[in-house]
Amino acid sequence: MAKFKIFIEFEGTRYQGWQIQKNVRTVQGEFFKACERVFETTEFEFYGSGRTDSGVHAIEQIAHLEVDTILNEYQIQIKLNDNLPQDITILAIEKVHAKFHARHDAIARSYIYLISTRKTALGKQFVWWIKDRLDVSEMKKAATQFAGFHDFENFTDDSSDEKSTMVDLSFIDVYEYGETIVLHVVGSHFLWKMVRRMVGILAEVGRGSLKAHQISEIFDDSNFPVAKYTAPPSGLFLEHVYYPNDKVLRGEDAFKLPFSVI
Repeated sequence: MAKFKIFIEFEGTRYQGWQIQKNVRTVQGEFFKACERVFETTEFEFYGSGRTDSGVHAIEQIAHLEVDTILNEYQIQIKLNDNLPQDITILAIEKVHAKFHARHDAIARSYIYLISTRKTALGKQFVWWIKDRLDVSEMKKAATQFAGFHDFENFTDDSSDEKSTMVDLSFIDVYEYGETIVLHVVGSHFLWKMVRRMVGILAEVGRGSLKAHQISEIFDDSNFPVAKYTAPPSGLFLEHVYYPNDKVLRGEDAFKLPFSVI
């Protein structure tokens, strides 16, 4: 058996998230079908670094594939890409040691969220268009309140997959690129809908409906309707997965964008 680390890009609009499920189309499900065709077996292991919500995209998702094959990395990449839909692409494949695990070995994840301040005909499926004028300086102040080790129970829905709602959030940074606002989020891991709800709350701060100092109160107020402010999945991208010895990067040049926003 050989094990490979796979770097994946996908456009999530047509998928019910990453994780394989019965009777719905998922990104992992498409990989299972492609692997069965390429390797002519169901005896393989394919895991991602974590799941993504329905409709969410990935600039760089990481998965590992363990399979008995004589194919090299380049051959596997070509053959799998030929059998994957056009909105899922393998960017690169590396052979790794047998104990590598895409999810368990990851030490942090990075997401970006794109908010458009104008109606866009070309990027609708990749942004959240907000008609109201947003105060970005207030959003930046509010974003600092999320950093640290917190219980994010109020920012997620119940899920049997989550044993704990405690998350170590490194930072949320907010940048302006022309008519696009980019939020860069890095943390140990993320709960179901967590990033989208943080973005939604920050958008309300930008609108003036919430104040920056109220963020800390939301963590403890189980009656606060956080779900009401869930941002749409269209603007969310899994940007990077960090592993031991990787340096977590921060700043305007520290993350990849799916396309030019300037």
